[in-house]
Amino acid sequence: MRIVDLTHPWGLHTPGWVGYPGNKMYYTQNLQTNQIVSQRIEASLHSGTHLDGPMHGTDGGLDMASLPLDYLIHPGVIVDVSDAVTDWELIEPEHITSKVEVKKGDILIIHTGFIDYYQGMPKQDLVRYFTMHPGGSVRLARWMAEMEIRWWGIDAGSGDHPMNTTIRNMRPDLLKKFEEHVGMTYTEFFGGEYEYTHHLSGREIKSDIFPMHHLAFQDGCIHAENVGGDLKTVLNQRAIIGAFPWKIEGGEACPCRIMAFFDCGEDEVIEGFAG
Repeated sequence: MRIVDLTHPWGLHTPGWVGYPGNKMYYTQNLQTNQIVSQRIEASLHSGTHLDGPMHGTDGGLDMASLPLDYLIHPGVIVDVSDAVTDWELIEPEHITSKVEVKKGDILIIHTGFIDYYQGMPKQDLVRYFTMHPGGSVRLARWMAEMEIRWWGIDAGSGDHPMNTTIRNMRPDLLKKFEEHVGMTYTEFFGGEYEYTHHLSGREIKSDIFPMHHLAFQDGCIHAENVGGDLKTVLNQRAIIGAFPWKIEGGEACPCRIMAFFDCGEDEVIEGFAG
């Protein structure tokens, strides 16, 4: 069996999403004083490579402790769309299906190429990484629901297009540059409001923001952000893919290790992990 790590290192300098606090990490005990080392961390659950849980995007969604193992670990596919999308573009289903076969119930990892701009990379550019990356369209969210995608991951700061998140309110200067770049208002670019049915109350909802969170999470299709590690070595390949977050009761997300397992036989691995 070959295991490929799809996780960025986590530490004091790991960048948070726009508006989120940075990490704190310090010693509470040391060998010379206490005869044992102990450290403490304080961090957003959305720092580094992490998995957004259902309750992050919809009320009444599952917490991290409630995600079953055969949901977190399952066959899936890694797809490279970096030649089809760049700054401020939408990721559509055909960008994926033209490259790989996606099976119903798969886990899906999307490589946009924005891994190159992450912390510590040779082309590090955190403004570009977090505020200019490609993101999923409403069509992509609905396609993932139809395909019953278990969860998906992206090598960028969000599954949503940054100008379809609250970044557009926090960075009006970038919103202006985005609208100049695409030659239209953000409302025109994203097609206005989309509609969905609240998964518990049945209320009909219209929204113009966060479709990959609000719309997709209603159907249980959550996603991982800041996927990294050796992602580039396994593009356009099938594997067993696993996310390993903490089992946090009441947790809406969690930093996690994401790995791809090759040459192990799907049935054997799933039985072993899920049992």
